[in-house]
Amino acid sequence: MTATNDIRRSFLDYFGSAGHQIVPSAPLVPQNDPTLMFVNAGMVPFKNVFTGLEKRSYSTASSSQKCVRAGGKHNDLDNVGYTARHHTFFEMLGNFSFGDYFKEQAITHAWTLLTKEWGLSPDKLTATVFHTDDQAFDLWKKIAGLPDHRIIRIPTKDNFWAMGSDGPCGPCSEIFYDHGEHIAGGPPGSPDEDGDRFVEIWNLVFMQFVQEADAIVGDLPRPSIDTGMGLERIAAVMQGVTDNYDTDTFKALIAASGAMTHTATTGENQASHRVIADHLRCAGFLVADGVLPANEGRGYVLRRIMRRAMRHAHLLAAKEPLMHRLVPALVAEMGAAYPELVRAQPLIEATLRQEETRFRQTLDKGLRLLDDATAGMKAGDTLAGDTAFRLYDTYGFPYDLTEDALRAQDFKVDRAGFDAAMAEQKRAARAAWKGSGARASDELWFDLVEEVGPTEFTGYASEVGEGVVLALVKDGERVERAGAGEQVDVIVNQTPFYGESGGQVGDAGKISNDSGLQAEVADTSKQLGKLFVHRATISAGEVKIGDPVRLAIDVARRAAIRANHSATHLLHEALRQKLGTHVAQKGSLVAPERLRFDVSHSSAMSAEELAEAERAVNAQVRGNGSVETRLMTPDEAIEMGAMALFGEKYGDEVRVVSMGNADDGTTYSIELCGGTHVRALGDIGIFKIIGESAVSSGVRRVEALTGEAARSWLNARDEKLREAATALKTSPDEVPARVAALIEERRRLERELADAKKSLALGGGGGRDAAAAEMVGGVGFVGQVLLDFEAKGLRGAVDEAKTRIGSGVAVLVAVNEGRASIAVGVTDDLLGRISAVDLLRIAVPVLGGQGGGGRPDMAQGGGPGGDKAADAVAAVRSALEQGPPTL
Repeated sequence: MTATNDIRRSFLDYFGSAGHQIVPSAPLVPQNDPTLMFVNAGMVPFKNVFTGLEKRSYSTASSSQKCVRAGGKHNDLDNVGYTARHHTFFEMLGNFSFGDYFKEQAITHAWTLLTKEWGLSPDKLTATVFHTDDQAFDLWKKIAGLPDHRIIRIPTKDNFWAMGSDGPCGPCSEIFYDHGEHIAGGPPGSPDEDGDRFVEIWNLVFMQFVQEADAIVGDLPRPSIDTGMGLERIAAVMQGVTDNYDTDTFKALIAASGAMTHTATTGENQASHRVIADHLRCAGFLVADGVLPANEGRGYVLRRIMRRAMRHAHLLAAKEPLMHRLVPALVAEMGAAYPELVRAQPLIEATLRQEETRFRQTLDKGLRLLDDATAGMKAGDTLAGDTAFRLYDTYGFPYDLTEDALRAQDFKVDRAGFDAAMAEQKRAARAAWKGSGARASDELWFDLVEEVGPTEFTGYASEVGEGVVLALVKDGERVERAGAGEQVDVIVNQTPFYGESGGQVGDAGKISNDSGLQAEVADTSKQLGKLFVHRATISAGEVKIGDPVRLAIDVARRAAIRANHSATHLLHEALRQKLGTHVAQKGSLVAPERLRFDVSHSSAMSAEELAEAERAVNAQVRGNGSVETRLMTPDEAIEMGAMALFGEKYGDEVRVVSMGNADDGTTYSIELCGGTHVRALGDIGIFKIIGESAVSSGVRRVEALTGEAARSWLNARDEKLREAATALKTSPDEVPARVAALIEERRRLERELADAKKSLALGGGGGRDAAAAEMVGGVGFVGQVLLDFEAKGLRGAVDEAKTRIGSGVAVLVAVNEGRASIAVGVTDDLLGRISAVDLLRIAVPVLGGQGGGGRPDMAQGGGPGGDKAADAVAAVRSALEQGPPTL
């Protein structure tokens, strides 16, 4: 029972049989402590239980917790590979009591498991206690029978634990294993305690006090127990080795690394293989828990770890990317205990392969620069800080990677010079920003980004989270706090709230904490592309800088936004397939209630084209294909067929969103996009286009709905159809035919009415034929004013008048709502002598109009002076009396 997997199982079985709830490991990204980058101890997932903020159904628990120490104050990265017990990733075995048992039972469990269950020799074990903890000292004597000289009182904070400056605290009792006199080093508390002979294998924390501002102010109401045992350390003890890297799990990973690089795993290669094995574990588990490489936050720490391992693969002369090929060995060793590794294996492999492929392209250049810079240096010399900064800025070498690369030659790096070069770059960036014409109000956000750093967005994987308030802004000014009734912009270190960008609106939701804060977030913006700003109204309590807060987005609203955003991608591809590849996005709005999508297209889309695009999108929705996101360079994304979206600014890394299945078996849509999306296309529900219009020359706008909004819109249309059917006294199915019949009936009646009006007008309605010609100037003449007669019927009326008189001139003026329209007709036999256009030009000015025209046989015009209609007719009559004008 010495295999690492067996030791882990045995530990949990022991405490399970002792009535402890066996709790699976929490993810590496903390869920209840926004001050931590990663879970770095077994007690972190139980922190709120210890403080009383959270209640669980059990009072004792045991776990094997995944931990990472590679950032912040708990950073072991520089030592990994060069020491026997430093790791970026490790497992912490622990047992916990939440107000149940205390010191005596904790010591009893520890001694029983180590000596009776696992058979470790009592003579090899030494305990430490805090120098004033007489109770623990006496219990070790009573339970373990240890002599006084092997119960060592430690007066330092190494043996006193505190959750923070405020909260639970208490003394510790550490258990050390003695590897024997042949190993250098002394017992804890001695001058040579840092040697490898005595190794701490278990730490028992006795939470029994409460402190405020680092001072003990009283006893904890329910004393509790928190213990931590490093699995890697106890495995080394039980496997009879003094080096964690000689245990079975590491030996298997190191052997795989050696086999794939065809190199020895000892000697000058030892550190490289150890770095690769350790960092493989860390990278694999971080990716499995949702962390992906990035240029900031957790993603940056992961990238540093990956690149450090990849540089060591380069030192081993690996000709092809190595890390992704080692993932099966990792899964084989640890997948049974951590099934998330098995589930995420394809993603882990793809992420490692992509990252190493990219890094290898710049690694050679960076190392050549480093070689040139150190060519004249000798052991103990220091590399200039600006050179280290150029490696970081140009080639993506983190500072610690440069440090690690120079370690073997005993070169140092000028950290102060590196920091100065970084500061100078920021100064130059600010100067360039001020000269760019940017809004003066943005300077506030620029200052904040420099001071507090960019916000880490956690919303791709989570809808809730915790953060620490870094800044508050009210009415454009920074403030220290805000209270009930105030509106304030809240900036935190990390947030699940999406900041408006790329056409997608910002998230809304709630911010709260345990001190009574309640705030409604109406919107979230993204300032300078880095700082997420929550526009919040405080409804209760207050918020101040430094407060830990809980952040919860409006889940239903986000779901609707995701559906609409994914639908825009599908619509984009559907339009390209239907209208042509010239179609490109020119803008969008992705809101919870609707989507708006602008594309380049020169003409209005037909009903058939829109229906076909809608059908194609809904076919993808029904297919329920998965939506996948990958990180890559813009060039790589474009090469694989991804479309860049309008309005996005791309850095050296982009998110590529792939969704749906094309008929030829390829991916339906691939686009560069930083927004949030559905996990499967079926989540969109339904897609309905509700409008198409022009935005500007060559740009058309399509408006559409999805999900519940689309269903409601369709239901409303259906209700209107039923109302129409009721009014028409027919069924909904018969409404189109019934409406068509009514329209035809109306047209027939309108024609009949027009004919009747024309006949009535020309007949005069007074008993005589008003259209009968009189002789004026030797030609037949008909002149008539038609009240309430539509202008569009004038031409037909004049033609009919011409027919009736046989030879002559017809002048008809229609008057409607004070405006006059006039038409003049000349029969064909007079065209050689009289022009209708000339006569019209005599009449139109009388009506207050200008122009008008037509042909010699028919001319038409008008003017606003309807009350002058009779005068216009008289003017034509007068002209004819004076003698017919000739052409």
